[in-house]
Amino acid sequence: MALSSSQKLHLRKIISELKSHKAPHTEFVTVYIPTGYDIIKIIQHLAEEQGTASNIKSAGTRKNVQGALEKMIQHLRNYPKTPENGLVVFSGNIAAGEGKIDMKVWSIEPPVPLNIRIYRCDKTFVTDILEDMIIEHNAYGLVVLDRRDADIALLKGKSIVPLQKAHSEVPGKTKAGGQSAARYARIREGAYKEHFKKIAEHMKNQFLPLGNNLKGIIIGGPGITVDDFLNKDYITGDIKKKIIGTKDLSYTGDFGLQELVDKAQDLLAEEEIAEEKKSVQDFFKVMLANSKKVTYGENETLKALEMNAVDVLLLSEHLEEDRIFELEEKAQVGGSTVKIISTETREGTQLKELGGIAAILRFEIE
Repeated sequence: MALSSSQKLHLRKIISELKSHKAPHTEFVTVYIPTGYDIIKIIQHLAEEQGTASNIKSAGTRKNVQGALEKMIQHLRNYPKTPENGLVVFSGNIAAGEGKIDMKVWSIEPPVPLNIRIYRCDKTFVTDILEDMIIEHNAYGLVVLDRRDADIALLKGKSIVPLQKAHSEVPGKTKAGGQSAARYARIREGAYKEHFKKIAEHMKNQFLPLGNNLKGIIIGGPGITVDDFLNKDYITGDIKKKIIGTKDLSYTGDFGLQELVDKAQDLLAEEEIAEEKKSVQDFFKVMLANSKKVTYGENETLKALEMNAVDVLLLSEHLEEDRIFELEEKAQVGGSTVKIISTETREGTQLKELGGIAAILRFEIE
């Protein structure tokens, strides 16, 4: 289930807090529990780690690691089972100063299914995987296919979310007794067509309901097979418009999906930048058409937020993180869309020069 704006903001605040803490030694505990994994096994593993921690030479570090593990174990016992999307738990002594104790525990249910298990004891909490999940990423459709199999998935951030599989009934190359080569070839060709039709139908059913949340589709597979699939009328026009590129692959299945993501980094980077550029370009288009329908600079934009007049709020990533949180909260109250813009493009630099804050308004304000 997708997170609401308030849930995303809450998670970002927790992550910001976690990143603000640093331990003098490797004593902060991070655990990522994947979806469907038995939480009892995690508790047993942590209890074993408690025993291992008794070998730590430094008395202070030993006490902090064992305390963090105990705090986490007690917290996990409150969960009858692992939540649907998995669970991420952090625990550690965050007190500043030697010998002081302030043992804290945080738990976060990730916004997309977690498919990785991690146990880490370090000087900092491991937040990068979770950060990537909750950043406002565009969702991309992934399709890997050959003449026998196909897999359809979504890419959210760096997480691949499998949606559907397809398998063809194409007969093997060994001829059945008595069949002519021409007839056998027709049977195989007919099975290929049915396989491609099935893939196209699955794509329509999985991707069309996503509407504008689907930013593009990338298709991978043997080059000739992908061309055969795309150059016939298997795919509807609405789906075809969403295809942003193809990649030549050797595999299907989970390995094929990961290979497709790895090979498509150039396409994804271009799409992310294009989205940012368009947001700022839209601002300048509205400004040229009617300057009363935009604001820029902190004071004017804050005034517009208080009047519930902001449709799209543009924030430069160079702003302080706490300030971004504050402005996001204000925007959330009025139902405004928030776009965080990097400074890697000309448009991003222009926004930074405008004070890093701008807005497209729902109505004119004086």
